[in-house]
Amino acid sequence: MSYQTIDNVLIWGEPEEGALAQAKTCARHGNVIQALLMADHHKGYSQPIGGVVVYDGQISPSGVGYDIACGNKAVRTNLLAADVRPHLAKVMDEIAGKISFGMGRVNDEPVDDPLFDDPDWAVYAAIGRQEHDKLKALARAQLGTVGSGNHYVDLFEEPATGILWIANHFGSRGFGHKTASGFLNLAAGREFLASAPGEKMDQPPVLLDLEQELGDMYYRAMRLAGRYAYAGRDYVIRQVLSILEAEADFSVHNHHNYAWKEQHGGRETVVVRKGATPSAPGQLGFIGGSMGDISVVVKGKDTGENRDSYYSTVHGAGRIMSRTQAAGKMNWKTRTRSGGRITPEQMREAVQSFGVELRGAGTDESPFVYRKLQQVLDAHAETLEVLHVLKPIGVCMAGADEFDPYKD
Repeated sequence: MSYQTIDNVLIWGEPEEGALAQAKTCARHGNVIQALLMADHHKGYSQPIGGVVVYDGQISPSGVGYDIACGNKAVRTNLLAADVRPHLAKVMDEIAGKISFGMGRVNDEPVDDPLFDDPDWAVYAAIGRQEHDKLKALARAQLGTVGSGNHYVDLFEEPATGILWIANHFGSRGFGHKTASGFLNLAAGREFLASAPGEKMDQPPVLLDLEQELGDMYYRAMRLAGRYAYAGRDYVIRQVLSILEAEADFSVHNHHNYAWKEQHGGRETVVVRKGATPSAPGQLGFIGGSMGDISVVVKGKDTGENRDSYYSTVHGAGRIMSRTQAAGKMNWKTRTRSGGRITPEQMREAVQSFGVELRGAGTDESPFVYRKLQQVLDAHAETLEVLHVLKPIGVCMAGADEFDPYKD
């Protein structure tokens, strides 16, 4: 057994004090079956990132968080990395120019999708015509855009085979953010479109009963945001395949900020994973490291420890340094930063030494701010099998000082 229990919280890896305190708070509120921390855990809003809370009949909008259905899609292409390396810089320029990072949309019209005829848009219409129209318009405008923060489009080489892979990481953008803030507002008796509630990092979770109208509406809205995130990641992967003139012969696609109805111990539960990847036996997942580290495709094992984890694992390497600690504080009036621990020169040197062609990104996403991925994978060795180890060769993110209120 490679986990420990502290005050009824199951913990993989080394406990981080702030995240553990948040997990204990979550465990004390609502119909909680179990609270858990994956090995990449760190503090988040209300529920820690890398935190899992299993409920009986309840769902937590604060637990799922503001970036509903943030997740990854990865595909294996029919190309070798050696085919791309001679013109990698040009390819990365095309990715940066064609795909929309940050707030705006570049070089293409808004993406149409059958999703916009989904019957669950009726949830927003029931709240109000203004709410429905505003969120649908925002969703149309941002579908297939990547955003900023830790969201990316990467090219990878699988060292064992030389094959080229593509992966991306982002969620439901402004649509998901406003859905989360809207339901948190409704739960507090405010108007759906009121300003987002003040974020107190260590506040107790906001809980909704699934059998009540508001809980059912949030669950349906969350699932719609999940389908939206899938559609966006699918679209971006298609764009990159087109740039490369490549085809995909294998894919893995998963959320890691979401709530799932799952059977555990012979009963239906609601598993709220924030920064945690589902890993049922045989289930595939993509787990990304930093831009100076490996990423992996994994498969859940059929073990007692995996059952104990409620079939959950890490979603990444996990931060060891906050954005402000790494990059300093941003003065948006002067567009200058001060007080950061990591310099752009240090970041460039680290990324170049790892052989990565980088576009965009700030020092708050440098390799220095994350654990080594192998460290957290080792903590979950009894619950997952690594199928593919991938090394980044091209990383594209929003610019260092791109303002994006929906970034993560």
